Amino acid sequence: MNIFRLAGDMTHLASVLVLLLKIHTIKSCAGVSLKTQELYAIVFATRYLDIFTSFVSLYNTSMKLVFLGSSFSIVWYMRYHKAVHRTYDREQDTFRHWFLVLPCLLLALLIHEKFTFLEVLWTFSLYLEAVAILPQLVLLQRTRNIDNLTGQYIFLLGGYRGLYILNWIYRYFTEPHFVHWITWIAGFVQTLLYADFFYYYFLSWKNNKKLQLPA
Repeated sequence: MNIFRLAGDMTHLASVLVLLLKIHTIKSCAGVSLKTQELYAIVFATRYLDIFTSFVSLYNTSMKLVFLGSSFSIVWYMRYHKAVHRTYDREQDTFRHWFLVLPCLLLALLIHEKFTFLEVLWTFSLYLEAVAILPQLVLLQRTRNIDNLTGQYIFLLGGYRGLYILNWIYRYFTEPHFVHWITWIAGFVQTLLYADFFYYYFLSWKNNKKLQLPA
């Protein structure tokens, strides 16, 4: 554990709390992609299967349970909660997200560090997480107007990945033999997908204007 890893975890946790705050208190999921949330639920479900087979620390287990519980709770709210479901923009959230799952699974079967069940699923979760934000970004480009909480959620989500990259750089220089090419490349691709959003987010903050993405 180092300061970058801890900051990344807390930023990731903050992003989830911001989204839950919006959904639970405002009873609205406007501007939020159910497709992206379903992909994240798959990411956490496949990545944290080791919760049943190994114990690292209380902190590690707690964070896994939080992300598992929150991701499936968000999907449930958006699909089945009467008030929240009515605010879901199904007509705009049309990205065919299931087409991302199979290529990521095939890639994990071909490129992995160790050919075991848990390792392949863990690798699959890395590949899927790298592209899971795509339906959300496409939805924002279609709707253009983004409320503050949704903007903060995506900013924090991208910030978490950026901090994890700093964590990897730190560990590379402080830990011998710390090389994880699959994790690094997937994280770098994921960060690149946020670049356009970050640019317009900082422009809106600098000019004190409502955040809008180009169509």
